[in-house]
Amino acid sequence: MTCRLLVCLLFLNVLGASSVWAQLRTLPQNAQFARVGAPQPLPFIELNDKMVRLAPGGIITDENNRSILHGALPPGVRVAYTVELSGDISRIYILTAQEQAQYKRR
Repeated sequence: MTCRLLVCLLFLNVLGASSVWAQLRTLPQNAQFARVGAPQPLPFIELNDKMVRLAPGGIITDENNRSILHGALPPGVRVAYTVELSGDISRIYILTAQEQAQYKRR
């Protein structure tokens, strides 16, 4: 009985560890990089001192891969973003320290 319990606990531990690895994200190949400027009214965002528009349904993702609202986007952070054909920003990813290091190499 104790052996089965240990095996079950080991299995659950491995299963939990694999879910952490599954949360690593890959930025899109066509992502551009910028620094967020001062807060702006929705749907506008300031990226690298240029005013751009967040697309309807645009998604902003924080460092932990959670969706956040436009008003929660902190000024001064480095981000990766993708642009729609219309020129609107469709996705914004707040970069982690590791992703920022990769960005500096590009």
